[in-house]
Amino acid sequence: MISTAARVLIPSAVAFVLGILLAPILAGILYRAKAWKKNAGKGNGLGGGGTPIFDELHKEREISTPRMGGVLIWVSTLVTAALFWLLAYFFDTFWLSLDFVNRSETWLPLFALAAGAIAGITDDLLEITRGEGGLSLRRRLSIVGIIGLVAGWWFYAKLGVVAISIPFTVPLTIGWLVIPFFAFVTLAIYAGGTIDGLDGLAGGVFAIIFMVYSGIAFGEGQFSLAACSAVIASATLAFLWFNIPPARFYMSETGSMALTLALAMIAFSSDTIAGGVGVSVLPLVALPLTATVVTTLMQVFWKKVFHKKLFRVAPIHHHFEAIGWPAAKVTMRYWVITIIAGVMGLTIALLAQTP
Repeated sequence: MISTAARVLIPSAVAFVLGILLAPILAGILYRAKAWKKNAGKGNGLGGGGTPIFDELHKEREISTPRMGGVLIWVSTLVTAALFWLLAYFFDTFWLSLDFVNRSETWLPLFALAAGAIAGITDDLLEITRGEGGLSLRRRLSIVGIIGLVAGWWFYAKLGVVAISIPFTVPLTIGWLVIPFFAFVTLAIYAGGTIDGLDGLAGGVFAIIFMVYSGIAFGEGQFSLAACSAVIASATLAFLWFNIPPARFYMSETGSMALTLALAMIAFSSDTIAGGVGVSVLPLVALPLTATVVTTLMQVFWKKVFHKKLFRVAPIHHHFEAIGWPAAKVTMRYWVITIIAGVMGLTIALLAQTP
């Protein structure tokens, strides 16, 4: 038998190496296919109207840098999971310890990763082939919401989850309302996925978040979930290696949708079902995603009520870019903030665990 730490570290190292090896192949395919936007810009923003400042800031890179780089993340993750599952199936002893695919902890996160990847790549393919935008926002939100409702039902009906843990106090029992609450959290995390807009930003932020949740799951004794989260983090770091400025490719929907759905599953899997507080610390651990959602909603509210903008551009990381901060400065400061917030969230989660 190997140590519990090795059960997490070995698969994550394999995922990183695999991602590094696959990235040049993926980049070659994407560049040959000219898999980038045909028209720069976002078109209409969430609150209606155009996005002229964002479009001006990104008009050149968006029509020359391929999308669908997120394929690297979920392919590396799923291949790593399949590899160790097959090795454990055909052999035993040593490989059984490294197999992190199991029904109790990782089926849902891996399913969500794959489902988000498929929905996201559909959007990306429509974007680069039609040049008129991919799936509408309503359709994407519907897909995410349905997956969230199904997963919420599974946690409620199959796993008996009826409460949400609150740090340092008794869990909050909400009964069947856990189903719509799960969908709401999933949609909120997906909305935070719009952080994918600057070279290296989303990759660094998501990698740190999944590392933190690996630590939370490890502290709860959920070693398979910890390994799964660490594998996703490592695959995202492999993506980040090729996404730092100047990016070889962008994550786009197939990456951000896969990651946000997987994150929702991991957060709930590390909550009451494991005697932890995975959901309660999510807004802190994923602070940049929280800021993305909150500042976007604030911008929409300000425009509707006061008929003017609160920020030059929303989400707020584009506001910093618009007022003159170099993109690399915004990105690296977000990494620092995510690390600090993640350490704080991890500390709370470990201290608040049910004995």
